Amino acid sequence: MPGAPIPPEIARLERPREELLTWYFFKALATLLAFPVTMLVFYFRYHTMRYKFDEEGIHMSWGILMRHEIMLNYSRIQDIQLHSNVIERWLGLMRIEVQTAAGASDSEMTLEGLPNPEAMRDFLYSRMRGAHTAAPAAANAAPEPLQAVLLEVASELRSIREILEARKA
Repeated sequence: MPGAPIPPEIARLERPREELLTWYFFKALATLLAFPVTMLVFYFRYHTMRYKFDEEGIHMSWGILMRHEIMLNYSRIQDIQLHSNVIERWLGLMRIEVQTAAGASDSEMTLEGLPNPEAMRDFLYSRMRGAHTAAPAAANAAPEPLQAVLLEVASELRSIREILEARKA
């Protein structure tokens, strides 16, 4: 499906939903004494978080002092999982964890605060599958010179086998 246009509702996504800041407040509240510092970190993370979905993949960035940027091609995606706890479900949030074959136990990218996470997961699955099936289809489209050589070698081996079987008989 590479080359297919990105659906407008996904192409417009740039920022997380406001409910994500509420979730960050609850997460920071759980740190008790470190609440002010933790909330400040989450506040800046929320306000600097940006998403971009294009033909090649997903771009995600966040941070002020330590800037993080991730670009993940659809073809590298191995698995997509949705996760949420009780408070996240209450706020209508889910985390979309995108995993690659990088070998790490945690996800390569976690998309937070996006509207309609199930539709986003389905979109990512369709792009992932499209990226994996487009290359083999192009490879099988026309016979390559290598394929012609291999067919000739197979034909020669068949004739050698027939000659050897005729000698044994």
